[in-house]
Amino acid sequence: MSSRTLSLPTRAVTVFSGAVGLTVKILLLSIVNAVAIWACAVLVLDGKWFFVGAAGAATLAVDAIYLLPRRLIPLKFLVPGTVFLLAFQVIPIAYNVNVAFTNWATGHILTKSEAIRAIEEQTLEPPFNGKSYVMAPASDADGSLVLVLVEEGSRRAFLGTRTGLQPLAHDQIRLAPSGAIAQVSGYRLIKGRDLASLDRELSSFTVPTGPSTAIRPEGLGTALELRKTLRYDPKRDVFIRLADGRIFRDNGRGSFASGNEELEPGWRADVGLDNFRRLARDPLIQKPFLRVLAWTFMFATLTVLLSFALGLLVAIALNRPGMRFLRVYRSLLVLPYAVPAFLSILVWRGLLNDEFGLVNRLLPFSLPWLFDPTWAKASVILVSVWLTVPYFFLVSLGALQSIPGELVEAARVDGGSPWQIFRRVTLPLLLVAVAPLMIASFAFNFNNFNNIYLLTGGGPTTDDQTIAGATDILISYTWKLAFQAGKGQDYGLASAISIVIFFVVATISALSFWRSRSLEELR
Repeated sequence: MSSRTLSLPTRAVTVFSGAVGLTVKILLLSIVNAVAIWACAVLVLDGKWFFVGAAGAATLAVDAIYLLPRRLIPLKFLVPGTVFLLAFQVIPIAYNVNVAFTNWATGHILTKSEAIRAIEEQTLEPPFNGKSYVMAPASDADGSLVLVLVEEGSRRAFLGTRTGLQPLAHDQIRLAPSGAIAQVSGYRLIKGRDLASLDRELSSFTVPTGPSTAIRPEGLGTALELRKTLRYDPKRDVFIRLADGRIFRDNGRGSFASGNEELEPGWRADVGLDNFRRLARDPLIQKPFLRVLAWTFMFATLTVLLSFALGLLVAIALNRPGMRFLRVYRSLLVLPYAVPAFLSILVWRGLLNDEFGLVNRLLPFSLPWLFDPTWAKASVILVSVWLTVPYFFLVSLGALQSIPGELVEAARVDGGSPWQIFRRVTLPLLLVAVAPLMIASFAFNFNNFNNIYLLTGGGPTTDDQTIAGATDILISYTWKLAFQAGKGQDYGLASAISIVIFFVVATISALSFWRSRSLEELR
């Protein structure tokens, strides 16, 4: 058989069966091993030895599977799918569940050691008659950041490092007429763009000058001597307030606390079921959550039922083979389904604008489509139905055309009215095919983030003034809790709500599929 008669897949297999295939295999395995070595090095630095062992064992298993003889061919096809399943499904789900049982939120982002350092840096205040300095950031011979300091008043010069304060000779430093530091022998002053990039490093740079005092930069040209208000005792793992001796202990929830007073920042810690208890007991969270949950059910249910009803009505009207311009009508009805949904939603947002929207200009009156809670909900349902009707139109039209005409004709012969035929013959047979799709559509709209976010952003605001807007559904409310800037990120609570969403959708879908099994008897 000549090579010209071979199919393209066959020729590809032939090309990659010999030395070329072996070379490609070794190259890919080398990349996998290089990534695994890098990952193990990172895990070793973090002290996560269990994951080091797991990554090493998995890498060796992959090497063995692809280098051993052909009897392991099934595993060669199974491994890639398993890896992608773990990477894109299992690991994200496990990570989300883990976050739901932590206090990870604004003020509890750091690790405990980082939080201790942050508290020590933030609990500094100027003492009575504290010293102030003219400052210039510089780098030493090793490239490390140091501070060149000139004490105001005495004009004594010092070099500040993270370990302490060292005096500088007068001939080592030259001041400009304005009093700023112009030059330091042995050190390079940091200026221009390099100076602008030091904001974050300077804000955490302190020069210890005593047991409870330190010098800290205030801006880019001055520094102040500050006094600690808290002292950390590593043996007892407590903070002691120097003014009154009050002790702040680890409260087991990611904070040092004494009574109702907590030091900030805290750190990430396991809190068990606290996030779920907040959903059930905290009025500030429970009330908006229940309101959003009720609206989510209403939104998903009305969108599916109205879309199915309108789609079925149009499908029945256009299920006539001899109708003129039938293809034109069907094409026009499918257009909303063909246009990307996010573009359609943005167009509708402009059309429904209170002041400049075309809809209000065509109407004899003006309606607050997007800025009144009630009308905003109606707008969200209207746009969602407009986007979903073509889908149910296509599904219903296909299901109607699959119903045997003999059954409908027999019902007519038995004296059934059009409504009776539809209710007792057409609709039950139609639901056999459409019911599972309606369940899937409900699950989709239950988490239809795009429609809410792009049209109303979850707004407008409500009377309770919480982060949950009038049109927020659970998924958009969860997004606001986790990511919306200016409101405080609460990743633990957001993850807990996402778990609730999963169980709600899973329960409703399971019950719906169980109930829809009765329709199978009609086949």
